[in-house]
Amino acid sequence: MDTTVDLDTFSSLVERPDDSARRAAEERWQEAGRPRGGLGRLEELGSWLSSVQGRSPVRPVSAPKVLLFAADHGVAALGVSRLPAQGGTAARVRAVLDGSAPVARLAARYGAEVRVVDVAVDTDPANFPDEVVAHRIRRGSGRIDVEDALSPEETVRAFRAGMAVADEEADSGTDLVLLGDLGVGATTVAAVLVGALCGTDAAAVCGRGSGIDDRVWMVKCATIRDSLRRARPVLGDQLALLGATGGADFAAITGFLLQAAVRRLPVVLDGVVSAACALVAQRIAFRAPEWWRAGQSSGEPAQAKAYDRLTLTPLQDQGITMGEGVGAVLALPLLQAAGDALADEVPRPFVPSAPKEQPKLPSAADLLRRL
Repeated sequence: MDTTVDLDTFSSLVERPDDSARRAAEERWQEAGRPRGGLGRLEELGSWLSSVQGRSPVRPVSAPKVLLFAADHGVAALGVSRLPAQGGTAARVRAVLDGSAPVARLAARYGAEVRVVDVAVDTDPANFPDEVVAHRIRRGSGRIDVEDALSPEETVRAFRAGMAVADEEADSGTDLVLLGDLGVGATTVAAVLVGALCGTDAAAVCGRGSGIDDRVWMVKCATIRDSLRRARPVLGDQLALLGATGGADFAAITGFLLQAAVRRLPVVLDGVVSAACALVAQRIAFRAPEWWRAGQSSGEPAQAKAYDRLTLTPLQDQGITMGEGVGAVLALPLLQAAGDALADEVPRPFVPSAPKEQPKLPSAADLLRRL
């Protein structure tokens, strides 16, 4: 197996979305005699969909996929999260797989499939279906404040695993990816990457994550500070940065984002984890952010800094901090609405099904007569 990645090729392989399709979509809207800006943000989203699809009129979103990369992080052992360091990530994966997690229920409501990719959950791989662990790299990761998260070989494997997932989704006909993550301690890792790439100190990127109190926030801030010291010497090498202070999920998501842009597959980012990976990917291919949209603002300071660097404006501000792709999924109806409103096709009207005949229940009088 090839254990190298030529990051320089992404700059030439990632092209901009089709500007002619975008202009055609905007002109078509004006020619229809509709007021400029009458649909607000939906017009911009519809034009973006036209550009990433390379066609006008836009094709309605018909095959969205929620994609969740799952991994554990060594820093969770320091108590930087309210979620349990042992077994917390595995439990979240199981909740998604059995359909009880919020993201699974919302995806079902909006007509999106859900896929979980376990790249480094700290559990026996036999606990999950084969398709979930097909791209697994290792169990957990190193404690990034004192050691590397991954070896150089593992970093490359994780990055290439993300690329492979992008190819799988593009080949399967997915037309929009709603990107999320599952991992205890992941917001700490994301803050380190954003702080390193934006040149800020720990306090400027340390958020509340899972709802931590002031005492835990100080522990988290100190962990980010120590990890930043390890990140700064490798800032010029994105793979080395992901290996030193990232993790298998961060390397895989970065590889996924870049290959998705190569394959012209649009992506909606979710929380601070996908934002941090997007920031790393931007360093590799500066055109790549044009293939992404920011689903929501979580209130995490590191996410806000990343989106500012990426010049991405969140579609919503719901303050959702749990990850799992929930914020990205909530943006799906907006993109579906944009596609439907600006498409050539007329969506079929909703026709409610005939109510099922319910068995007649006895009345209170009937029950009293039986007594």
